[in-house]
Amino acid sequence: MKFENIPLRVPNVEKIKKQFDLFKEEFLNANNADEALKVIKKVFKYQDNLVTDMTVISVRFSINTLDKKVAAANEKVDEVSPLISDITNDFNDLILTSKFRKELEEKLGSYYFQLLENDKKIFSKEIIPDLVEESKLVNKYDALLASAQIEFDGETRNLSQLGKYMSSPNREIRINAAKLYYGFLKEHDGEIGEIYDKLVHLRTNMAHKLGYKSYTELGYLKLRRLDYNPEMVSNYRKQIYEYVVPQVAKLMKEQAKRIEIKNPLFVDYNLKFLSGNPVPKGNINDLVEDARKMYHEMSSETGVFFDELVDNHFVDLEAKKGKMGGGYMTYLPKYKMPFIFSNSNGTSGDVDTLTHEFGHSFQGHLGSKIWIPDFRMPTLESCEIDSMSMEFFAWPWMNLFFGDDADKYRYMHLCDAISFLPYGVAVDEFQHFVYENPNVTHKERCAKWAEIDKKYRPWMNYEGFDYLENGGYWVRQSHIFGTPFYYIDYTLAQVLALEFKCEYEKNKEKAWKKYIKLLKMGGKYPFLELLEKDHLRNPFIEGNVKKVVAPQLKLLKTFDTSKF
Repeated sequence: MKFENIPLRVPNVEKIKKQFDLFKEEFLNANNADEALKVIKKVFKYQDNLVTDMTVISVRFSINTLDKKVAAANEKVDEVSPLISDITNDFNDLILTSKFRKELEEKLGSYYFQLLENDKKIFSKEIIPDLVEESKLVNKYDALLASAQIEFDGETRNLSQLGKYMSSPNREIRINAAKLYYGFLKEHDGEIGEIYDKLVHLRTNMAHKLGYKSYTELGYLKLRRLDYNPEMVSNYRKQIYEYVVPQVAKLMKEQAKRIEIKNPLFVDYNLKFLSGNPVPKGNINDLVEDARKMYHEMSSETGVFFDELVDNHFVDLEAKKGKMGGGYMTYLPKYKMPFIFSNSNGTSGDVDTLTHEFGHSFQGHLGSKIWIPDFRMPTLESCEIDSMSMEFFAWPWMNLFFGDDADKYRYMHLCDAISFLPYGVAVDEFQHFVYENPNVTHKERCAKWAEIDKKYRPWMNYEGFDYLENGGYWVRQSHIFGTPFYYIDYTLAQVLALEFKCEYEKNKEKAWKKYIKLLKMGGKYPFLELLEKDHLRNPFIEGNVKKVVAPQLKLLKTFDTSKF
């Protein structure tokens, strides 16, 4: 099945409810645990089909937000999703209260029941209208950013396409592109600020309706963070602040010297080398074919799977008019196929994104063999280990994409991986402030961002960009709007990906087997238990961040950057 041939089916709530009424009746009439389990398996299959239908709509909307038919279908999904959750939660309640629960727990696992109990804590019929409104507001933000049509270099560009010019070797081009990029955000700041303010109050009110003091508690539960809490995250941020921030400050100082700018602006840090950043050779087709060769050489399974993705059009990489920004992998359970979405713009980020999203996809592929849907993929921070580690496993093949600039790319990629950590925890600290202080104004939120940004990235200089000096940088981060508290995940995963990198450098085969084991476990266990079973370090434990970052800082010193 080619992706474009998959029919567009909008869920019908009345039909879904009727079907679940039949499932409920059959489940209640079950004479033993085996009969009850058969009904549960039927529900799983039905849900797989339903999720596939909704995901197809979501993907098509993100590919073209200007398609009115798809936009209407996407809006309908936003409206019915909470109603569908209500229907499925009613069935899950029957599982939780079943007289066969003990036997079902033996077959499905205690963690599955923990997840069902958790789902009960984050939902009630009372918040259904709020959930519908939340989805509409997030889509409004996404569509607003996707609507950017900016004239630059003789063509009309969207924000993703404009990003390429912000790393140009020509400083004037970098600055002018940044002025247009952030000028667009500044022009729409009132609307963006209003959208976010509504989201914060909406989420806070939902939390109160469900009996929580703040959205922070609810947000953690929605992300299924069952084995760590905000206090542990706060201590983890402290590790980044005390060890990583000073190290990154040194890297930034070295970079400024390398590009021969005494007082660099924030946008100057996008340029890593005076000769220009490494860029993949060729066009998007070349990128795909180079990746195809790489994945066939990496392993037989990655090669066959990559062919299946590309040949059946389950990838959409090119930035274009009306396309939503960013990149993601999503999964269509009916077809056991992931989908890769990105916005290629001719920078090294195209390679980062493709390898990153393929890491997610490969886990989705291996996890498709798990029959319990909730176990196929892990929680988000674990998912990001899969993707970020794949970026490093791809290192030996960078000559395919960058030719003689392969080492130049490797140096930059590793620098960026380490330098990302302070930004990632800054986003997390900001979100904790927001939901602990939901009634502050947009201006006060921006001021707080400026303060946090200065704490974790003191080298950032926004002179001449008053919008950014006043703390507007955070509004470009879609995760803050769409999935609250989903960002620390990237930093946790980056630390663990660096651990895989350290192990790969010692023993390639052993590290790869360990990686595959992690992917195959999917989401059968919560985050910390998953790490324990795969013999990975717990990043929350003091000193573990330093143990994996320090060796990579040493590795950076072995590169002769004068040749770049």
